[in-house]
Amino acid sequence: MAVRPILTAPDPRLKAVSTEVETVDEALRALIDDMAESMYAADGIGLAAIQIGVPKRVIVMDLDQKSGKKNPRAFVNPRIVWASEETATFEEGCLSVPEIWEDVARPAHIRAEYLDREGVQQSLEADGLLATCLQHEMDHLEGVLFIDHISKLKRSMALRKLAKAKRLKETG
Repeated sequence: MAVRPILTAPDPRLKAVSTEVETVDEALRALIDDMAESMYAADGIGLAAIQIGVPKRVIVMDLDQKSGKKNPRAFVNPRIVWASEETATFEEGCLSVPEIWEDVARPAHIRAEYLDREGVQQSLEADGLLATCLQHEMDHLEGVLFIDHISKLKRSMALRKLAKAKRLKETG
């Protein structure tokens, strides 16, 4: 397992649409393990493969890690098969958009299908943080960042803040 660098906006690779995974094999499980290590190292609860520069439809999440436990889950080729009309708003952040937090409204309840790390078809009904996080990470697979869901003004301010932080980091 290896910790890989996480891409940050406005890196154009984050806008790529990820491709379907053909087979779940040892190489893919190694990618999943690297993604989980990278997510933990960055103190995150979710990570899409594109965030480490791999344009494959793979997500890892661990909502328990904030409480000190590790319970990583992998979602390969996830898709939402149903979403409620009711929405829920959560303050979202992103490892690819560091130190920016904004309220985003998403469907409150979803049903998703995906392959697990062994390649077994799974179905999941989710609400609350799980539904929000899964939708957030699935957006990455389509080249969408959470800041794409906020107003143009807030997005512009967030991107300027990111650019300034990047300049300060580079100059020392």
